[in-house]
Formats: sequence, structure tokens, C-alpha cells
Amino acid sequence: MKEGKEGEKERIPEVVGSLRRMLDNPITKHILQHLSKGDALEKALAVFTGTQPGTCIRCQFHSFLLGTALKYGARKLDVDDEELLNYFKDPSVQRGLANVIRGIAEYGVTKPQRLHAPFLVVWNYTKACNLRCKHCYAAAGKLAEDELTTAERKEVVDQLYDAGVAALSFSGGEPLMRKDFFDIASYAASRHMYVAIATNGMLITKDIAHKLKDSGVKYVEVSLDGPREVHDTLRGVDGAFERTLEGLRNCIAEEGIMTGMAMTVMKSNMAYVPEMLDLARDTGVDRFIAFNFIPVGMGKEISDMDLSMAEREEVLHQLYEQMIHSEDLEILCTAPEYARVALEEVYAGEGDKVPASHFAAFDLKDKTAVLTDFIGGCGAGRLYCSIEHNGDIQPCVFMPIRVGNVLKDGFTQVWHNSEVLKQLRDRELLKGACGTCEYKYICGGCRSRAYAYYGDYLASDPGCIKTN
Repeated sequence: MKEGKEGEKERIPEVVGSLRRMLDNPITKHILQHLSKGDALEKALAVFTGTQPGTCIRCQFHSFLLGTALKYGARKLDVDDEELLNYFKDPSVQRGLANVIRGIAEYGVTKPQRLHAPFLVVWNYTKACNLRCKHCYAAAGKLAEDELTTAERKEVVDQLYDAGVAALSFSGGEPLMRKDFFDIASYAASRHMYVAIATNGMLITKDIAHKLKDSGVKYVEVSLDGPREVHDTLRGVDGAFERTLEGLRNCIAEEGIMTGMAMTVMKSNMAYVPEMLDLARDTGVDRFIAFNFIPVGMGKEISDMDLSMAEREEVLHQLYEQMIHSEDLEILCTAPEYARVALEEVYAGEGDKVPASHFAAFDLKDKTAVLTDFIGGCGAGRLYCSIEHNGDIQPCVFMPIRVGNVLKDGFTQVWHNSEVLKQLRDRELLKGACGTCEYKYICGGCRSRAYAYYGDYLASDPGCIKTN
């Protein structure tokens, strides 16, 4: 095998092929299907990581079988046994792995991989908000009349737990405007889910930051769309920048909370991306996320602010260049084309990392180059979905298509049977340039952008330079 970057290019398909052969092996399939029954898988993982003692011969045997398979896969990814064990000691990570294994047991190895349940559910917890953002996808403002009660919200959490969801991210509106947020966040954390919140940060005092930690919130993502004047103009409130930055700093000061700075990139603020990256480093956040602007909700009124194909490509390359030279700041982007740009740079010998934006709740670092076929870019309806303030289920927060309701239809029932979700998981159904693109399995284009522009979630992503 060749050394250096060219050798890495050859190694990626070799490792993926090896993993696929291992997972597609009839013996492995039989073991996975056996472990997927009941709670055998969760018990085997707990015994394997030492977070639970092996109480019976069967548990120990299951742990041995699962551990052997995990160690084999880890070594293909250059992960040593100790690092593997430490990583999987987190109960939410164990749930994520169990989800993958059940997906393989149910569907076999697919490109991209289909899962038993979404890794992540984004919950638009309320319509209430204390800002008036010009690009708000939820058109938030006032409390909606059909918002769920606290008891109904606990039922939602129970259904997500039963389904096997690993991470729950509260969004909005502004989640902190509801008094029951901390109660529900604590409840989700007690169900071994990784709990995150996407917030405008305006309400995060030192006391609130401490309360977030005590409630089991592990990740706080705060939106900052540019320097002071730019941010305040987009958010519709004077002084928003200072209060938001203060809220972010309060979270950073609270040990045990991971923090992220999120920026929705548009024509009006794209020039400030380098400045905001510097601010993220100076402030001390763990992660910077550039959000793909999608003209839905209030964003329809400023659709002319959407980046051109060339501008988007410029931003993606700029982000990637910063990412490969960044030691302390993780730099992500929700545009699925980011993975394609990264992989092109890896193959060209200019980079060595492939980001996994839809795994943002999980600290995968730079081990994802060999997983691109499995992760598969756009995760709408496949890796994640969203829940609205009233329990309605959507493929994505940016794709306003109601596919069911948690309380009326059952979350698991909708996830497994929705025709819309089934179509989103099948890349062979993609149309136009996305359907013929060599990167359709690792990118697939943004399905929400296709729906926003064409009313067809299977159409080509109008924001990708490859559609030319």
C-alpha cells in the first residue's frame, strides 16, 4: 500500500470494504439479529464496557461476541481497545451503537446505512421566542395554542426512549421560554439520552447555565450570525449580540457543558465567517457550526439572501481549510456538500479529515473518512428527524412535511412506515444531477433545499456546484 495521502485514498475503500464484508457475513448477521432481540444488545454493551457486571453466562457470551466484532471494526479505524472502551462507556453512545446494530440486523449493510431509529431528534419545543429573526425556519414568536402539556411531553420522551433514540436536541422557538423545559430535559437525561439545546442564549444567566448542567444538558449551541450590528439586524432586537455572547460565556464557564457557536451563512454575513471563527476561538467554544440557509418559514421573505453555488463552494472550502488546521475548535457545516468537499481535499492530498455534521452530538473527531458511505451526508428522515411543538413529526426542521404525530400515531410506527421517510432513505430515487452524482451516497444533496425550491424532496439540490 502507498504511503501518505495517496495511500490514505486507497485505504478508505479498503477499510470500508473490510467492514462491509465483516458486517455482511452470514454468521455476523445471525449474531446481530440474535442480539437485537429484547434488551440483550444493551446488556452485552454494558458488560463489554464494564458499566454493568456480567450476571449470567449468556450475558458474558453475548458480550464476548459483540466485543470481538467491535474490536475488529475499531482496529480497521486505527482505534485501540482502551479508546474503544472509554468511548462506549457513555450510555447515550451505547444507545447509538445499539441503534446501528439493529439497523444492520433489520436492513443489512446499506449505502448510506439505514437505522432502526434516528440517532438524533430535534424537538421544536415551543413556538414562543423573544427574538424576531429574519431567517427563522419556524416562524416563531408567540406561544401556540396547540402546544403539548408537560405530561404529554414526558410521553414523547418515553416514546423516543422506547424507539432507541440516542440524542435529543431541544430547539424552537426559544426552548428556555417554557417553564417545563428543565423538567423535561432532566427526564430525557434520566432515560440515557444525550441532551442538547439550540438557543439564542439571551436568557442564559449564570444561574440558568448551572441549571442546564444540573438538568443533564451536555451540549449548548448558541446562535451568533455575525458581529454586533449584523447579528442584531438579523435577529430583530438591539443589544441581542451582547446578551447572546454573555449567555454563551456563562455556559463555557460551567464545567461539564460542551458549547457550540452556530452561524446561518447568507449573502449578508458570509464575509464575516473568518471573524466569527476567530470569535469562537477567543471565546473558547468547542464547536463552530455553519448552517445552510434554507428559505422556509420567515426565510422565504429573504430568499434573495441565499448563497449562489459559487459562494457556497467558497464558504465550504474556507471552512474546511480552517478545520484541518484547527486543534481546539471543531468546525462543522450542515450543508451535506461539506463532506464531498472534504473528501475531495483528502483525495487531493490537501486534507485528512471528513466531518460528520449529523453526528454533531457525538464526539467522532477525525475518524470518519472511512465511514462516509455509512454516514451518507443529508440525514433527513434517515439519521434524524424533527418533532414540532404539537407532536407533529417532520423529516427535518427545514422540511415542513407532516408525516405523523407522536401522540396520535406513535413515533416508532411513523418512523418505520412513513412513505416519505422511506423515500428519503433511498438514494436510488434521487433525480437530476444528485441522482447521477458520484457523491450521492456520501452527500445526497440537501433534501430540504430541494423541497423549498422545487416542492420535491427528491429533486437536485439547487445550491450545489455539481448541478451545473
